[in-house]
Amino acid sequence: MTNKPIRVRFAPSPTGPLHIGGVRTALYNYLFAKKHGGTMILRIEDTDQGRFVPGAEDYIIESLEWCGIRFDEGVNTGGPHAPYRQSDRKSLYKEYSDKLIASGHAYYAFDTPEELDELRKMAEASKQTFTYNAVTRKNLRNSLNMSPQEVEQKIGEGMPYVVRFRIPENREVVMNDLIRGKVVVKTETLDDKVLFKSDGMPTYHLANIVDDHLMEISHVIRGEEWLPSLPLHILLYQAFGWQEPEFAHLPLLLKPDGNGKLSKRDGDRLGFPVFPLKWKDPFTGEISSGYRESGYFPDAFVNMLALLGWNPGTEQELFSMDELIQSFSLERVGKAGSKFDPEKTKWFNHQYLIRKSNRELAADFRKIIDSKGFKPDDNTLEKIVELLKERVNFVPELWNEGSFFFQQPETYDEQVIKKRWKAESADQMTALAAFLSSVEPFDSATLDQALKSWIESNAMNMGAIMNVLRLLLVGAAKGPHLADIMAILGKEETIRRIQRGVATIVQL
Repeated sequence: MTNKPIRVRFAPSPTGPLHIGGVRTALYNYLFAKKHGGTMILRIEDTDQGRFVPGAEDYIIESLEWCGIRFDEGVNTGGPHAPYRQSDRKSLYKEYSDKLIASGHAYYAFDTPEELDELRKMAEASKQTFTYNAVTRKNLRNSLNMSPQEVEQKIGEGMPYVVRFRIPENREVVMNDLIRGKVVVKTETLDDKVLFKSDGMPTYHLANIVDDHLMEISHVIRGEEWLPSLPLHILLYQAFGWQEPEFAHLPLLLKPDGNGKLSKRDGDRLGFPVFPLKWKDPFTGEISSGYRESGYFPDAFVNMLALLGWNPGTEQELFSMDELIQSFSLERVGKAGSKFDPEKTKWFNHQYLIRKSNRELAADFRKIIDSKGFKPDDNTLEKIVELLKERVNFVPELWNEGSFFFQQPETYDEQVIKKRWKAESADQMTALAAFLSSVEPFDSATLDQALKSWIESNAMNMGAIMNVLRLLLVGAAKGPHLADIMAILGKEETIRRIQRGVATIVQL
């Protein structure tokens, strides 16, 4: 661990909605920073203006806020290293590009896109791959093959150019990754990446390194997809003469079935979100589902994500954010990708749901009940929630499981009628309704005992009576304990439903 103050950053590009893999990267940065008393920074890397998507930056910020990931510095909070949006820092990058050219670590390249495309086609025709590198650059239109006067003339004439990094020849780049250990790459396998584009904007590689240095980032914790860029980044730090941060490349989130990285297509195919919040594409109007709108609690979502790639080393599965902060370490982040499990994700939400107080769940459920025009009192709603919460994974499912508490059945399950309704059922239920009118108090414990005594004294079959009674009260073979249902419905409504159900079914 470095002795420098811990400073980490999450640096997304506003090119669309934030994938849950990106959320996990932000989360691991946050947990690491808070564990070590460090600083968490949000930087928006929008150097690729061609891929900019309106609304994406606001979506990213709202998503992270929903997850409870708080930033000490960034585009939404400010800070001593502002601005934190790369397009607002555009003026400073050319200075660093010029420094690399002056020191011989970079050069001007005047090759047109058409010329480079032609070289790629020629290489493909020979079953080879064209790479702009230490071998090919000697024969291309760049400042390495021109006099200073010629270069100055071309720039003065306004000829478009890019600035490329000059990969050193015959070197080994030795890197240490906090998750993967020592990594060694030979420079002959690398190409001369563009650092500064003809539109006056830096590429990711230059802006990223410059910003990380100026913002005093101590640890770069990012996705595995950036591992191939690490040799270039290390060489850039060396070219500038700067101390590099420590690096940790996180494993991929994998699709639930088969191999490969988890994608939106997997979510569409298997019916689960891959974005934290709902997203509407501003260009196509296509809407993608989000975890928030699907009924997930943010703390359950975060708990699930934390364990996709990190192992606490214990059997514990449920963690508050504070517990995650205390337990987290990069040493326990695995190298291998983690398969995403949609059913396990639902399990996490269920665990958080059943641990919430009845009052808290009732408040969430009331929003749904109100929208349907029902106004039960708080005490009744809390009792209903208590009866149903073990049966559901999401608050909206409480309505699916318990709508009969608020509205009498309009129909009765035909399969249950066929299986349970007998010739004597109508008379039995009519007699039961008469009996229930005398039961006092009309609470669950009293009803339990009264029903049992009545059934036994009339030599009836307990299962037959209870199944038909459930059908009349609920309309189907579902729901919690019958005496609990009856106590909440109340005596008048219970008797009314029995009578209405009998009258309806005998007419079928």
